[in-house]
Amino acid sequence: MAFVVGLTGGLGSGKSRAADAFAALGADVVDTDAIAHQLTAPGGAALGALVEAFGTEAIDATGAMDRARMRERVFRDPAARQRLEAILHPMIRIESQRLVAAAKAPYVVLVVPLLVESPGYRDRVGRVLVVDCPERQQLERVGARSKLAPAEVRRIIAAQLPRARRLEAADDVIDNSGDIAALEAQVLALHRRYLELARLAGS
Repeated sequence: MAFVVGLTGGLGSGKSRAADAFAALGADVVDTDAIAHQLTAPGGAALGALVEAFGTEAIDATGAMDRARMRERVFRDPAARQRLEAILHPMIRIESQRLVAAAKAPYVVLVVPLLVESPGYRDRVGRVLVVDCPERQQLERVGARSKLAPAEVRRIIAAQLPRARRLEAADDVIDNSGDIAALEAQVLALHRRYLELARLAGS
């Protein structure tokens, strides 16, 4: 089994950019958000259970889960959020375990947005890596890449674990308040450290 680094961070913190930088250096990346998208894409394995739980309005015109509608529903209704998580989380966990077990690189970066809040994932990683930036930058970045209104972005951030709590749980932190070159320099330094930790773990 490869050495596993759990990568997490708040909305818009730069998790995907960091994961891409690790992948470019040769790490295997397993992204739970990407798995969730596959499960809820047209023909995805979760669609039948979603329709059973939420009705056909949970599916959009393309045959995928209607993410905007479901996001609005689960933020208004905690019981709906629990039902959605009960469907998706076990499937995501099983697939992520399969991909980690199949990894060939010296270490795996397991990207989990709710890693700190999820003991089942924390128990599976050797290090917790948090990608961090100020909330102002989170708002700017999410606003630039999505159609969400600032108030909606703030609501999502407020529903996540507070930044300070996430940082308390970190073994390593990437400060992504700067440019891409600054992020890549930090990733390179961590890559070297993780290669050594993976070597020690395997010896």
